[in-house]
Amino acid sequence: MIQNRVAMALRKRLRSGSVGPVDETDLDAILDRYSDDAVFVHIGLSDINAAFEGDPFEFILQKLEARFESILNPGFTPSFRKDDGRIYHKQYSAPRFGTFSSLFHKGVDYRTNDATNSILVRGPYRFEDCDHHNTWATDGCFGALDRDNVLYLNIGTDWLTASQLHYIEWYYDLPYVDAVDYDGVIYYDETSHEQISQRSHEYCQQVSWNRSKIAEEFAAEGVIDRYNCNGLRLFAFRAREMREALAPKLATDPYYLVT
Repeated sequence: MIQNRVAMALRKRLRSGSVGPVDETDLDAILDRYSDDAVFVHIGLSDINAAFEGDPFEFILQKLEARFESILNPGFTPSFRKDDGRIYHKQYSAPRFGTFSSLFHKGVDYRTNDATNSILVRGPYRFEDCDHHNTWATDGCFGALDRDNVLYLNIGTDWLTASQLHYIEWYYDLPYVDAVDYDGVIYYDETSHEQISQRSHEYCQQVSWNRSKIAEEFAAEGVIDRYNCNGLRLFAFRAREMREALAPKLATDPYYLVT
């Protein structure tokens, strides 16, 4: 309960300023700094809606599609963890977190087979050589993002948001994370399906990432780029670079991310 109150206080502090109108060319100038083929995005449509005119989803998607061959986004379905009727349907299992993900899901070219933490893709990026049913394994899909040092972009998020931090916690075998296997059924389409066992994780202690500390220290060290356009926040970083920067910190303090 105390940790939850601290997290809420931190959230309020980070959201102390509201988002005002932003010149579109300012956003263009930031995005033009990155020439990667693929980008993994976390998007806050409410802030984008406050900053720009028009449909916020179509607006930011057009900006991304103009610059990146592949756009990746989390399609996480934590409902698969429930004991009753564990079914993951690649077409119909809706992403749990965020309006952007829900809308993005409707037009994807590809979705990974991970029943708890799938990745949605528009474009040619694929995970064909990965273990889709061991979410945070080094040969899994998030391991591929680490291997390829994929660019992450947060646009309009309340704070630094990084699905890759879960992979980092697992990679360094942090003491508050346990492996859990979930048995259920995956549907590839309307009829094709099979039994699967999905290995994911759970927290064996009540923890919350200290996002403010991570963002402040990594910005000072040049690991992440931070921007603020009249209250619209943007963060940019790369998957492997973040993990490597965290290695000495976690070796000294395995609770670094959550303290």
